[in-house]
Amino acid sequence: MKKLLLLLSLLGLAISASAQQKNIYHKGWVDFNKNGRMDVFEDPSQNIEKRITDLLSQMTVEEKTCQMATLYGYKRVLKDEMPVPNWKNEIWKDGIANIDEELNNLTSHTDDAPTQYSYPFSKHASAINTIQKWFVEETRMGIPVDFTNEGIHGLNHDRATPLPAPIGIGSTWNKQLVRQAGQTVGREAKALGYTNVYAPILDPARDQRWGRVVECYGENPFLIAEMGKQMVLGIQEEGVASTLKHYAVYSVPKGGRDGSARTDPHVAPREMHQIYLYPFRRVIQEAHPMGVMSSYNDWDGVPVTGSYYFLTELLRQQFGFQGYVVSDSEAVEYLYSKHKVAIDYKEAVRQAVEAGLNVRTNFTMPQTFILPLRELIKENKISMKVIDSRVADVLRVKFRLGLFDSPYVKDPKAADKLVHTAADEQMSLKMNRESMVLLKNENNLLPLDKSKYKNILVTGPLAVESNYTVSRYGPSHNPITSVFDGVKKYVGAAGKVSYVKGCDMVDATWPESEIIETPLTSAEQAGIDSAVAQAKQSDVIIAVVGEDMDRVGESLSRTGLNLPGRQLKLIQALQATGKPVVMVMINGQPLTINWENKYVPAILEAWFPSTQSGQVVAETLFGDNNPGGKLPITFPKTTGQIEFNFPFKPNSQAGQGGKNSWGHTSVNGALYPFGYGLSYTSFEYSNLQVSPEKGHSQGDVAVTVDVTNTGQRKGDDVVQLYLKDDVSSVTTYEYDLRGFERVSLNPGEKKTVTFTLHPDDLALLDKNMNWTVEPGTFQVWIGSSSMDIKLKKGFAVE
Repeated sequence: MKKLLLLLSLLGLAISASAQQKNIYHKGWVDFNKNGRMDVFEDPSQNIEKRITDLLSQMTVEEKTCQMATLYGYKRVLKDEMPVPNWKNEIWKDGIANIDEELNNLTSHTDDAPTQYSYPFSKHASAINTIQKWFVEETRMGIPVDFTNEGIHGLNHDRATPLPAPIGIGSTWNKQLVRQAGQTVGREAKALGYTNVYAPILDPARDQRWGRVVECYGENPFLIAEMGKQMVLGIQEEGVASTLKHYAVYSVPKGGRDGSARTDPHVAPREMHQIYLYPFRRVIQEAHPMGVMSSYNDWDGVPVTGSYYFLTELLRQQFGFQGYVVSDSEAVEYLYSKHKVAIDYKEAVRQAVEAGLNVRTNFTMPQTFILPLRELIKENKISMKVIDSRVADVLRVKFRLGLFDSPYVKDPKAADKLVHTAADEQMSLKMNRESMVLLKNENNLLPLDKSKYKNILVTGPLAVESNYTVSRYGPSHNPITSVFDGVKKYVGAAGKVSYVKGCDMVDATWPESEIIETPLTSAEQAGIDSAVAQAKQSDVIIAVVGEDMDRVGESLSRTGLNLPGRQLKLIQALQATGKPVVMVMINGQPLTINWENKYVPAILEAWFPSTQSGQVVAETLFGDNNPGGKLPITFPKTTGQIEFNFPFKPNSQAGQGGKNSWGHTSVNGALYPFGYGLSYTSFEYSNLQVSPEKGHSQGDVAVTVDVTNTGQRKGDDVVQLYLKDDVSSVTTYEYDLRGFERVSLNPGEKKTVTFTLHPDDLALLDKNMNWTVEPGTFQVWIGSSSMDIKLKKGFAVE
């Protein structure tokens, strides 16, 4: 009898669930609150603001506060792969703002989250639909979830299309290609069920020691703004949100220190606006991203995530941001635990919400934020007006994403055809090729001639390593080609390619060995000897050196920037054989390779290339890919020069010689300047035209220049436009990047490159901190790097 009653009650539940399902889905609208009628917020024909007002009016405090927290996905915080009955007892029974990295099958030794639902792609889209369905059908108001995921070098999902690390993307200087990459990331996200991508990173990497240089587009705010704008446009064109990271002044912690430090940037107000806020302002105003992530550092004593000035005045009132602000993990907690500006965690919550934070993210359960927030509301320490405003921002993004009209992935099966297509693979390959930067090529050793070099040695700790190809926040589980395999495959039967490791990435006492050198162990000496013995039998040596995933990245800032471990000793021993040495650098930040630059004949900077790294490096070394990338960041000669980057204030990076100077105590100048990169062909600039030569402060200035390939080989050049303000009311930068264009030219081919300078490009922050274009004379400089200026022409603003 009991069994029969149980069966009947289960049947009744199934019928009522099915009835509910039938009842809430109507033609052209969804009955999210399940009241049997179309409310204003459910009506697609109403404007978004009316829909938000209606929805807010129906929500309880519990439901509102749940729209202000992130639930980290499966294995990060969430313990269930799929909804379970107990979810009815969890805090998210009243909804949730977003779920981050859900079922993406992340693989890394810091964050491992294997799942059966990540692949095939259609299985993931269906799984996300199942979870979304739970929130739509099983919560009272049915508010859909915003599914977020990382995406700085390809979507952070199992087998999505991989891209080179952002520092490599920055080295392409190719705006159209970055737009295309953004479209790929956005399309894949949407097909898989993600609705919001945490990309791009807009932090200017001004301290080369900082571990996250690898995740930035470079050091120059204009380059970052141009690339970041294209990435946002590409992502959002596909109907998903782009969330900018990390707002603000995040990338220059004192001394470049990361990990437990992550704070105290020594940045003056004008520099903050001109360097660190410039990319955010430009991208927000020109590409309208729907998300911004607030950083966990302070600025001038005030933590950014608790700052009304940063999160409301600047971001919303001045820049015009209309999306929602999500905190970087633990940024709210740091107000109390690190910055000590709050007496307890609850007060930290109050400060962050009052400042303008919409959604808290941390690797703890969402109730750790939601419950103190509810207490604050109950105690009248936060007004409902503030709460409604914060929740409205989150709902606005969900409405803009169409989640209240179509909450599910429409065709999960289509994901298998939309993610990581053959065309995406070609785009990824193109970006990898274009990210290669040729640093040195003495006597045109490169490109290598297969017929000339029959015996090739590939050596170095990174020759067969591959972990750098899947560095943090990118796709996992794609097939990988190491440099050794790439060279071997490329050469094929035309020659013999051998491999000897030579040395490990680091020695036993590294990084202490950078300041207290230890003698080589017998095993280390044997490793180098073995590489040297093979080198003597070879015609050319390809040494693959640099940094791996454990040497650069978040919490991995460095105190020295030489090649780690015994790598220089290996290079020196190989160079001593008299055989030609080609050094391939795989690294995430500029390295102080002074000896190598002086003595090694050819050096290729590959950064952290993607999974096809071996193929691309081989194609580049043998000439099928003519390297056309340019450095997006200055290479100093020593860490003692830091800060040393572009742009810089007049004479701030000068030597100690010259008039009224006499000192010969420092190493001066860059090892490789910003914008630098060689080619296997040569280019010439001519016919620089600037119009009008006399203009007014609100007018545009047109600039044209001809570029000709004067060599024997097809190649890419990046034409760089720098602007110099001759005299100004405040000290401004010596000159700065204000335009760039990557052009591909056949031998003998000439193209005219056109730039438009807008008033914003001429503007400075005056004595009253207002952006203004001052009357006076300006110079347009055209160059192939920031230090190699070929043509100059002046114009005046009246």
